[in-house]
Amino acid sequence: MTDTVFFHPDGGWVGDVIPFARDGVFHLWYLFDDRKTPKTGMPWHLVTTTDFVHFEDHGVAVPSGGPDAEDFNVYTGSVVVGDDDVAHLFSTASNPRRLGEDGRPLQLVAHATSTAGLTGWVKHPELTFGAPEGYETGDWRDPFVFRDGDLWRMLVAARHAEGPSRRRGTIAQLTSTDLRTWTPVAPFWDPRRYIAHECPDVFRWGDWWYLVYSEFSDAFCTRYRMARSLDGPWLVPDDDTVDARSFYAAKTVEHDGRRFFVGWIATREGDTDDGAWQWAGTLSTLEATQRADGTLSFRLPDEFLASFSVPVAPGAIPAPVHLDATDGFAQAIGDAELPDSYLLTAELDIAEGTEEVGLLVRSTADGDEAGAIRLEPRRGRVVFDRWPRTTTGGEQWQISGDVPFVFERPCPLPAGRHRVEIVVSDDILVAVVDRRVALSTRLYRRAGGHVGVFVNGGAAELLSLEIRTRP
Repeated sequence: MTDTVFFHPDGGWVGDVIPFARDGVFHLWYLFDDRKTPKTGMPWHLVTTTDFVHFEDHGVAVPSGGPDAEDFNVYTGSVVVGDDDVAHLFSTASNPRRLGEDGRPLQLVAHATSTAGLTGWVKHPELTFGAPEGYETGDWRDPFVFRDGDLWRMLVAARHAEGPSRRRGTIAQLTSTDLRTWTPVAPFWDPRRYIAHECPDVFRWGDWWYLVYSEFSDAFCTRYRMARSLDGPWLVPDDDTVDARSFYAAKTVEHDGRRFFVGWIATREGDTDDGAWQWAGTLSTLEATQRADGTLSFRLPDEFLASFSVPVAPGAIPAPVHLDATDGFAQAIGDAELPDSYLLTAELDIAEGTEEVGLLVRSTADGDEAGAIRLEPRRGRVVFDRWPRTTTGGEQWQISGDVPFVFERPCPLPAGRHRVEIVVSDDILVAVVDRRVALSTRLYRRAGGHVGVFVNGGAAELLSLEIRTRP
């Protein structure tokens, strides 16, 4: 059993996660990416946990079929258990050597079963099937199977064979009564807005149905929709994103009335803050809570937060600290060097009309170089920023990408009290504001080991600041 802040396996990285809960244990199958060249084929690995704190890595669960097999790559899918207690595993089979009518590697829905308690999967190649007429053969993936009364539904990330290329994405649908024979029916959701809707996931919570998908476009983020029935209409909440761009392919699992979104935080090329985002990374879990209007909030699970149980002195920031900078900038920086991994919890009281208030992590002693979680009440958003950014020339404006920040998330920030939780662990940073809005990212550069609080254009009071690490 491994106690780790964020799980990733030895010798590889976590791709799309297929979560399943049984008898209090979360079975988290995931696409194991070893990033080797030439490619060795992608298997499913399995890790289990009861609390998203302690993980047991079981290694290969569904192997690659080999260089010539249709399932050289075993891509994303789902697991369900039928009335006869037989477990059914649906996955995407693909081999770059096998091309479809569109000239791209075929993507197929593959099927395996287990009668041995979610292990010892037996593949059934005779049940493999590809895209029906009207869909592209190279986009037919991520089968998600769920029960609807006496019927089983399968949702598939697909693309129409015709139409504007950037708007052919759809969630195709098939139905079955025996989990073996599948009949195509009308698409489950067909907005004609995106390139593709990866990793579809559907669940019911109270009076609402939720559709979760990962937007394969220029945005690359996990979104959700909500409806009163499976027939729709699927409504767009004011903030329809689960997290930022780096938290991707999140799929959900329920246990004891709680709903968890399990995805991965992407790595960056070259292990640098300006490297291109890569596919796969480190496993991360957010817990959703349902608000009165049916919309969802996202936060770190309580068990995860509670695992940070050892107090760490932040240095000379004797909360409460009042910072007043109506037409300027004010800050307070701790004088302690903090460890590589910790949980920071801060309570802030933001004055009316304040432009920006935030927290610095891995800061230099003067606060000039750091990562920052910045709350911007006037813009209704939380931002992750860092300074310095990589320069691309000798002039002041020649900074990396010439952009004002790294990530933003919509976040209501009325004047008054707000709670910010920040987990920093090695090169990962996850911030949650008011147990409502999550923002996950990478922070490779460690400018220093200090924390701080700042105000820019307004006033705020740091009511409390607590830092804890793991035993």
